[in-house]
Amino acid sequence: MSRLLIFLTAFFLCFYVKAVEVTDLYQDILKVEDKSRDARLTASRAALLNVLVKVSGDPYADQNPLAKQRSKDISDYMLKFEYDEKADGTLKLVVKFEANKINALVKELNLPLWGTRRPLVAIWLAIEDNWRRELVTQESYPQLEQLIYDTAARRGLPVVVPLLDLQDRALVGIPEVWGNFSEPVEQASSRYRAERSITARLYTQKDSENWVLDWRFTNDDLFEANRLTGDKQQTIALMIDSLAAGLAAEYAVDPNATGQLAKAVFKLKGTQSFVDIELAKRRLESLSVVTNVVIRSRDTQTIYFEVNHTGSLSDFKKALELDRAFEAFIDPKAFYQVASEDDLDYQWVGL
Repeated sequence: MSRLLIFLTAFFLCFYVKAVEVTDLYQDILKVEDKSRDARLTASRAALLNVLVKVSGDPYADQNPLAKQRSKDISDYMLKFEYDEKADGTLKLVVKFEANKINALVKELNLPLWGTRRPLVAIWLAIEDNWRRELVTQESYPQLEQLIYDTAARRGLPVVVPLLDLQDRALVGIPEVWGNFSEPVEQASSRYRAERSITARLYTQKDSENWVLDWRFTNDDLFEANRLTGDKQQTIALMIDSLAAGLAAEYAVDPNATGQLAKAVFKLKGTQSFVDIELAKRRLESLSVVTNVVIRSRDTQTIYFEVNHTGSLSDFKKALELDRAFEAFIDPKAFYQVASEDDLDYQWVGL
């Protein structure tokens, strides 16, 4: 329980952060047999391929022939490595890579680029086992809960398995998850500041040893649209992989446009001081698609930033969607709100 509570406490402190900042996106941890050079090189090369999967969101990035070739020059990308040796004798290698060089490699491989800010997903999973239904928690199914977190970490996807304490259960029980009642699930997920939430049900097929896992986003219409079969652990891991791939397709920069440099005028209202303006500028610069930001002018209400970015304007807007510091500006005096696809009129909310 303590690991989850620590996570939630840290997360609530960042109240205005709409998406989670994935801090370990450019590192990987692998088990090794010893501290020999050969073991370290083999693990480091595998770590590079794993990081490419996390950064791109492409589950097959580690199979790219050119990526495998580049992994042979591991020292070109590695920032540092260290060993993590446990009391039980387990030895793990922690490999950290230079973000700029990994991003350049991702572009060279013509893969999508998924930034470090990613939506937090609440996962509500119900299991029917021996005619008994139960919701997955750390107490009820600790190994499955750990599998969810481990698989999501491998994909660079921030997730939370709800506590299902009295506060959660006042809104959500097994019927709500099993029957996919979106409203109470989304209401309960708001406690965790989850940007997205999914409901899933896992059960065995009739006259079969195979497990079936149905899952969906709570804002989708059909539950059976995502159906997986296999053993219990396999289907859960596949669900996380499918979830990560779907979100990457939604938020990652178009790989066919990453080589194009575009320029846009970003209009920001609501700043109260030069500190706000500087914070907004730094926030824009931190977006994965942004290459340069310059303050061009200002009037009594608006700061005008000239932003150079990769990809399309849609890619730029997708990155902004995940940052609670900015919100699309809505004119309170306008009777009709007319939004243009090219509009970059935003309100500063603050950090």
